[in-house]
Amino acid sequence: MLVSGVLSILQGITGIAEDRLYGVPRHYEYRFDLTSWGWIHLVVGVALVVVGVGMLRSMSWGRAAGLTTAAISLVTQFMFIPYYPLWSISVMALDLIILWGLARLAAF
Repeated sequence: MLVSGVLSILQGITGIAEDRLYGVPRHYEYRFDLTSWGWIHLVVGVALVVVGVGMLRSMSWGRAAGLTTAAISLVTQFMFIPYYPLWSISVMALDLIILWGLARLAAF
């Protein structure tokens, strides 16, 4: 979760700084300003880092919060695919691994 959080924070900072790294799709339903996407990714990234630290400290709320924030991160990355596909798909794969691991942990 910490790695996914740091990657989302970096993605958010890049969007807020209005870097020309991201392409802007012409026809897309979830099209926001890149600054808006930057703030969304920054908030999700900070939440992932906080929950990841909570899980490392064995907090009681860690597993449920981890599943929730990883799922939110997965959805936001899916919606961001048209802007920067390779990065989004890579972080989505990481989020899926996190969700699978936490779900397996919750089953036992």
